[in-house]
Amino acid sequence: MADDITSDLSKLDFASVSPEEFARIVKKLSNKEIKELAQGELRTRVLGEVFGRMEKQFKPEAAGSTEALIRWKIDGESEVVYETLISDGTCTVTEGRSEAEPRVTLLMGDAEFLKLVSGNAGPVTMFMTRKLKIAGDVALASGLTRLFDIPKA
Repeated sequence: MADDITSDLSKLDFASVSPEEFARIVKKLSNKEIKELAQGELRTRVLGEVFGRMEKQFKPEAAGSTEALIRWKIDGESEVVYETLISDGTCTVTEGRSEAEPRVTLLMGDAEFLKLVSGNAGPVTMFMTRKLKIAGDVALASGLTRLFDIPKA
């Protein structure tokens, strides 16, 4: 099953997939299937596309005067780090860890990350079940979903 999905997804042009379609794809996958898929070049492409869309899906009106550096650590076959800087009503995403001190760091696995950003899992439930670890400003972390236009599957 996962081999068929991997083959189908490896051919997919993620840039042409709408956030809603992406949410539907993720909803159909089990955690095991996501872990099998989240390897190598396909993982790099998917994470790159998700983080690449954050700036476009950012809702500056919801952010108000929020100033924050959010560090995302996605743990899978290797740890991948991205940072989201929210400042002056804008959102800037960079790959890698900077020297700056984040206001909050979010640590989760590939499956949890994809479910979170596709609207298929709630951050509070993920935190309570320890599928999402938070270091720093927990209040900021709990309100992050309102700062982005997250699709519903």
